[in-house]
Amino acid sequence: MPETTVSLEVRDAGGGACILGVRGEITAASEDALMDAYARAGGEDVKAIVLDFSELGYMNSGGIGLLVTLLVRANRAKQKLLAFGLNEHYCQIFELTRLDEAIAIHATEADAVAAAR
Repeated sequence: MPETTVSLEVRDAGGGACILGVRGEITAASEDALMDAYARAGGEDVKAIVLDFSELGYMNSGGIGLLVTLLVRANRAKQKLLAFGLNEHYCQIFELTRLDEAIAIHATEADAVAAAR
């Protein structure tokens, strides 16, 4: 199995929101790390998961697929999924795949957290 090159920081943003800070690459090899971080962020009081992509190095189609899996899990838990920190390239990919219609993209952490609440 390929080695993952991502680390995810989980932090409470208050108001029922939790931030997952992505550092490195999101590929199919990132599944265990991403789902573990989501599990650590979860809980009954968490109403929104905010993905911080400001330190994202790379994401491929396998990574996009993982985000869809994460979206399904968040929807089942009745949680919002939001994002910030995407560079122009990844914003375009979210638009082309229409992922931006399901995961709200914001310019800043403050904007994303405010929308999460």
